[in-house]
Amino acid sequence: MERDIITLIVPATPKYARTVRVTASELASRSHLSYEGVDEVRIAAEELFVYASDCAGDCGEVCMVFDKGEDTLEIRVSVGDFVRNTGEEDERRATYATFILQAVCDRFEMYSDETGAHLKVVKNLPAEPEDAVD
Repeated sequence: MERDIITLIVPATPKYARTVRVTASELASRSHLSYEGVDEVRIAAEELFVYASDCAGDCGEVCMVFDKGEDTLEIRVSVGDFVRNTGEEDERRATYATFILQAVCDRFEMYSDETGAHLKVVKNLPAEPEDAVD
């Protein structure tokens, strides 16, 4: 079973969103996804980055793990032990991000363990190329 794992650590500032998008697009384009599928992965990666950046603040960094297996592409991000404010604007943003991630991915999870809070999206990969991007 072929598996590629790419770890990307970038400063938690908006100017690095493009770096995350390009990395996600490149990996997705090598995964037999359609143009639409590549775009969905790019959108998911950017939403995860923005969410994690909000949690890390401007002086932090975001660690994203892209894990491409034979039949799935996962993107994981840790948001540490940061607890988001429960203000109305933060709640709206979190709800919006969750809605987008659920719409563009096959699975979206938020979970916690001893190292803190984590977000994960999973995109199922086709067995055969479907108008894939090369």
